[in-house]
Amino acid sequence: MSGKCPVMHGGNTAASKSNTDWWPCALNLDILHQHDTKTNPLGEDFNYREALETLDVEALKADLRELITQSQEWWPADWGSYVGMFARVAWHAAGSYRLADGRGGGGTGNQRFAPLNSWPDNANTDKGRRLLWPIKKKYGNKVSWADLMILSGTMAYEVAGLKTFGFAFGREDIWHPEKDTYWGAEKEWLAPSDGRYGDVAKPDTMHNPLAAVQMGLIYVNPEGVNGQPDPFKTAAQVRETFKRMAMNDEETVALTAGGHTIGKCHGNGTPSDLSPEPEAAGPELQGLGWMKTKGRGIGRDTLVSGIEGAWTKNPTQWDMGYFEMLFGHEWELKKSPAGAWQWEPVDIKEEDMPVDVEDPSIRCMPIMTDADMAMKVDPIYNEICQRFMADPAYFDDVFARAWFKLTHRDMGPKVRYAGPDVPQEDLIWQDPVPAGPADYDVDALKARIAASGLSISDMVNTAWDSARTYRGSDMRGGANGARIRLAPQNQWEGNEPERLARVLAVLEPIAQESGASLADTIVLAGNVGIEQAIKAAGLRATVPFAPGRGDATDEMTDAESFEALEPLADGFRNWQKDAYVVSPEEMLLDRTQLLGLTAAEMTALIGGMRVLGTNHAGTQHGVFTEREGALTNDFFVNLVDMANTWHPAGDHYEIRDRQTGQVKWTASRVDLVFGSNSILRAYAEIYAQDDHVEKFASDFIAAWTKVMNADRFDLA
Repeated sequence: MSGKCPVMHGGNTAASKSNTDWWPCALNLDILHQHDTKTNPLGEDFNYREALETLDVEALKADLRELITQSQEWWPADWGSYVGMFARVAWHAAGSYRLADGRGGGGTGNQRFAPLNSWPDNANTDKGRRLLWPIKKKYGNKVSWADLMILSGTMAYEVAGLKTFGFAFGREDIWHPEKDTYWGAEKEWLAPSDGRYGDVAKPDTMHNPLAAVQMGLIYVNPEGVNGQPDPFKTAAQVRETFKRMAMNDEETVALTAGGHTIGKCHGNGTPSDLSPEPEAAGPELQGLGWMKTKGRGIGRDTLVSGIEGAWTKNPTQWDMGYFEMLFGHEWELKKSPAGAWQWEPVDIKEEDMPVDVEDPSIRCMPIMTDADMAMKVDPIYNEICQRFMADPAYFDDVFARAWFKLTHRDMGPKVRYAGPDVPQEDLIWQDPVPAGPADYDVDALKARIAASGLSISDMVNTAWDSARTYRGSDMRGGANGARIRLAPQNQWEGNEPERLARVLAVLEPIAQESGASLADTIVLAGNVGIEQAIKAAGLRATVPFAPGRGDATDEMTDAESFEALEPLADGFRNWQKDAYVVSPEEMLLDRTQLLGLTAAEMTALIGGMRVLGTNHAGTQHGVFTEREGALTNDFFVNLVDMANTWHPAGDHYEIRDRQTGQVKWTASRVDLVFGSNSILRAYAEIYAQDDHVEKFASDFIAAWTKVMNADRFDLA
């Protein structure tokens, strides 16, 4: 900077010291603030579903077919076809999904932003998005980036010759980087795997909710565990990683084989000759990263993963070439021109080799990654491969279904799907829920619930526990379906199984006799409890209710996959299952973000649920009121009252009278954070004001209704 004139610059526009850098232990509410719509340039009135109805789907697909088959000079297509490019763009968008928290995936167009746009494993997906830009420009808001990227991969397989299972539109774009997704604690790309495992030799010890084996990878290291080839060890990592991405062994083999049936790896160059990733690139590169600074850097001289070569003889065609190549040869370890480990055939005829991407007169050595070799050496994977080789039509079907699952897993139930190619078949991983009745007498049902003898806490807790499983990351869970009565949810510790069974025994016959679903009855009972609490506070208000929920069955429920939705902590009910490294208040923010709530909505709900007496197992922490069961703002009034003092007392805190020292209440960390955190205290003070008693009740009702209706996609 020497020789330049100084200029006043008070705006914090660079990534220098932030509040979290100065105070790294402070509670960071950014993952809740990202729900703000101010970053969306399309405005609050834009409705993507309505825009989709004007989309000419066949014209869009025709344009994609043309794009896939017409090489462009600025980024030439391998063998004149972009099938590999667009399959990879879609795969790497969808493949970041993980089952544990439903985050990642291709449902938001997040590949456009950091960190995903600059992951080492996503190298050159930026070129794919630039190739798609003319089509996005043409169709504008009628198709989102998220839908377009996934559709481009599906169309690539169709162009290659696969009969795909279907496609659904409906993914809405985000407009800023996601702040809620934890990708790992590493401070450098591709750091050794050891840091994210209890024992790297035991893949199931990978830290939850992670699925990829290293920072910056989608799945596993193609060169082997920590870059050291060993197909047996890689097989174990592949199995755990794909399991965490909601795939079984057969789907894993199908996706590996089908993913590597088209396209190639690129490793013809020196990694040090590449420009930085997109986020670190200079303005002259206009957001493109990984550009060659020496030589051509395109065509046969492209460098991406460092591995160099195609898996099959005909890398632009959907066929059985992957299996023929893998099982038709013995393989040995070699190094690519970029220095990466790869497997090459010990002996292969020249006519069985793929041709050069630019010159068909040149034959090139095919390759396999360590993950490919795992398909051959692992007994279970090998058996599945043999089954596929014996029945190519079966392989086609399994892959088509697995690809559909991969690219739609984070979209939620089928009611969210749009477009002419949505499959009619209901799939269990879509968590199907039948339509429920809506023509029953709601007021009569409310009266029966009110006369049932259930307490306010019984009704509110059961409704909350049913709805709190919802996570906006992949639109799973929620009250619709009443799966709280089914395994595994009916035995979750957080759902208090004995209390739950007692309450359901009361509500089930009421639902049957009233012609309502149990799902509706559970939610309506929660509303009845809140309305009773509103009346007890001397206020008048009705909690909105929309009938129409259905009741799912065991046959409609993939119980194993629902285990990932079990709450390990719920700050709203002042409970956690065990002591964790992560603080209770951080776990509260995680659940709040998954529920789609803002910080203000979270604050209102916490304050209301405390005074309603909804704590797990009836504990009294945070019940700062003498009027338990009335929807008052007492929680906030007493929390911020300087007539009190706050003292640690073992695993909880005591709130004492400042003058007498008498213990008035007890509290958890979750309770006290609403007074200690400056942002949350600002919200708490709003609700503690004398003129905001009714506002608090109104905001609580709105936030409660938002949670109860979070999975009512049929209402949108």
